[in-house]
Amino acid sequence: MSRTSSSAQPFASASLTAAEIATQPALWRRAAEAAADFDGLPRPGERVAVTGCGTSWFMAIAYAALREAAGLGETDAFASSEFPVGRPYDRVVAITRSGTTTEVLDLLRALRGRIPTVAVTADPKTPVMELADTVAVLDWADEESVVQTRFATTALAFLRAGLGELPGLKPVAEAADDAELALTEPLPEAVLGAEQWTFLGRGWTYGLAQEAALKMREAAGAWTEAYPVMEYRHGPIAITAPGRVAWVFGELPEGLAAEVAGVGGALVTHPDSDPLAALVRAQRLAVTVAESRGLNPDRPRNLNRSVILTPEA
Repeated sequence: MSRTSSSAQPFASASLTAAEIATQPALWRRAAEAAADFDGLPRPGERVAVTGCGTSWFMAIAYAALREAAGLGETDAFASSEFPVGRPYDRVVAITRSGTTTEVLDLLRALRGRIPTVAVTADPKTPVMELADTVAVLDWADEESVVQTRFATTALAFLRAGLGELPGLKPVAEAADDAELALTEPLPEAVLGAEQWTFLGRGWTYGLAQEAALKMREAAGAWTEAYPVMEYRHGPIAITAPGRVAWVFGELPEGLAAEVAGVGGALVTHPDSDPLAALVRAQRLAVTVAESRGLNPDRPRNLNRSVILTPEA
């Protein structure tokens, strides 16, 4: 059962991005149902690679880590432009919201006829429909925003639900309950007023940390970094100081809180929340910081909704 009303206002923003962020809990529940009826996802024991560009790559990192940690088979993740095409896999999963991203389409062409491919997309009227062997169309999670929010998390919820019950992790429907709280609970003042944010994760949540940092850069032009949480001590902690935030997705390593406090930084954790719901909080932060800086999160600088490369003349 949902813990908040579906009509609750998540935060004070009239942006399209904010409105799309608010739809995520319902979409995650629908994704879990869709995954139960979809027959094209990787099977236990298969050697799998997951790929995408930008936000989709970070979702690929998260899914790959979840699948391998669950003992379902070796699973790698690559940016599509860096994919080792000659490496043997039983199946390749491509995540592409638009279905038009050049690097993803080029990779699917290179793999065609050699390795079975499955694409997760939001648009059934794009070239990916012809290039992938199997396609999961989540068009009900598509978005108008340039900055990805709900499609990315819904795609990950879909793939995560397809893995079945995962030890130590809530079912996707319960993660959606946590996301409803994440939409309504206030963000800490220390987070809103910071000058710099470092996002940290371990295992699958490292992909979430990367995505949180990207959202802040895209929407707000903010100074953000992301690292595996255990690597934070090996150099990146040098950036932490008063007025700067270390935000941990998932479990907090022993001793890290004292180290962050010792250098004057603010530590953010959400120990009772599903990490995917904590990403919703980071999305909210990106919109809020953007608007506080006079920026329009719906029209980020230097970005287009899909990257389509054209050959040089």
